[in-house]
Amino acid sequence: MEEDGEFRCWDELIPDALGLIFNNLSLQEILTVIPRVCKSWQRAVSGPYCWQDIDIEQWSQQCRPETLDRMLQMLITRSSGSLRKLCVTGLPNGQSFSFIADNAKSLRTLRLPRSEINDSVVEQVAGRLSSVTFLDVSYCRNIGAPALEAIGKHCKLLMGLRRTMHPLEVVGKLSQDDEALAIATTMPKLKQLEVAYLLISTEGVVKILENCPALELLDVRGCWNVKLDENLVKKFSRLKVVGPLVVDYFGMKGWDDCSNYSGSSGYLAWDFVAGDVGIDYDDEISDVDWEDDQSIEDVEMRFYDGFDLENAAFDWPLSP
Repeated sequence: MEEDGEFRCWDELIPDALGLIFNNLSLQEILTVIPRVCKSWQRAVSGPYCWQDIDIEQWSQQCRPETLDRMLQMLITRSSGSLRKLCVTGLPNGQSFSFIADNAKSLRTLRLPRSEINDSVVEQVAGRLSSVTFLDVSYCRNIGAPALEAIGKHCKLLMGLRRTMHPLEVVGKLSQDDEALAIATTMPKLKQLEVAYLLISTEGVVKILENCPALELLDVRGCWNVKLDENLVKKFSRLKVVGPLVVDYFGMKGWDDCSNYSGSSGYLAWDFVAGDVGIDYDDEISDVDWEDDQSIEDVEMRFYDGFDLENAAFDWPLSP
């Protein structure tokens, strides 16, 4: 770049390039520091270039429902229909889910753990999620077989489903084999299925294996009624089964460790470790609120001003 004795300014980079660079920064920096540097950087973060992949899963674990709604609306609107990946925890209502679906024409990965969505809402919007290839509806207590069936019927490209539950969330339920049947009959292209602690039986799992021939990973940890014959599992040369017993949970990085699977066949027996399988979340971002008549710029500034620099879990630069 210096051959002709000239330097090229950062603000002359095309927005696509700036977006790729800014994606390596934290959510706080993108929303509050970058817009203050120069006008070209502000335009870059106001457009779709930084918002094709939106991951606010950690931030959303701590904010109020109305705050989460506003943030989702702002970021998804900025993506301008180019949203490919969305990770958010605890959607407060079906309206938020519907808004996501309305902007999901390019969406491939959708992670919605611990969300307050129900069968009726999922059945209404599933048709707008046809491009999704991986879906996480773990710990969503208000959905069941009807929702999974609607997802399977409309999401024909679905290759990964995460439907894990907390043991306490299934207390009092007799069986969730209807969910296993919905998966088996509507999701034939699945390669990865995680149903840890779901109350399913051996028969339900066999149905899934028979109808999902491409399956490579099956996580049935905590599914105590599942007794798979090793000879049956060996019939599926590419399949790796994890569970039903559980061991060394705290040595793992959460359920995501299951996703790094190999193609080797195997049936792993794990010993159960008692204790809460929830995650302790760091207080990375303080909760903020704003008024309805505030502009996006005001929202960003409130987000910035509300961040507790002294007690932050990590350092990031002050605004220029």
